[in-house]
Amino acid sequence: MRTQTGAVKQFDPNRLEGEVREAVQQSHPYIQALDLVPRTTVAPPVPEYVTHRDDVSEIGRLSAEAIVKEYEETAKEIETMGEVVKEMVQRCEQLTSSTSAMLKDIQATAARYRKEGKRMFTEIESCSSATDEVRRMCEAFRDKLAANAESSK
Repeated sequence: MRTQTGAVKQFDPNRLEGEVREAVQQSHPYIQALDLVPRTTVAPPVPEYVTHRDDVSEIGRLSAEAIVKEYEETAKEIETMGEVVKEMVQRCEQLTSSTSAMLKDIQATAARYRKEGKRMFTEIESCSSATDEVRRMCEAFRDKLAANAESSK
């Protein structure tokens, strides 16, 4: 080890032994005994799409089983996700169906508004024509009254 001055200390096995003893005495690791769980003699079967070869060691068999089981579990999760997507598609189809009905209602409402707009347009123009006719009649009547008033003077 180097000190701050850069000098190297000599290796002393007694000092090292003392440091190890001191470290062990400072903290006692908590070790809990585990209950012995007996291994099941019947392993869960591997998926039906794989079969063991005869020339594989026990370690190779166990490793291959562990891996294929992980892949199988993942495949099942993927299938579950597919079911969720399927439900989403069904919901989208329902929304599409209801949206089609809503679009028909919207088109019908727009057609009613156009019809009402046309009616109001015609009514306003009719009122405008009637107003012009009334104004012309009033002017003509006023002119007639004015002419009668001048002729009677």
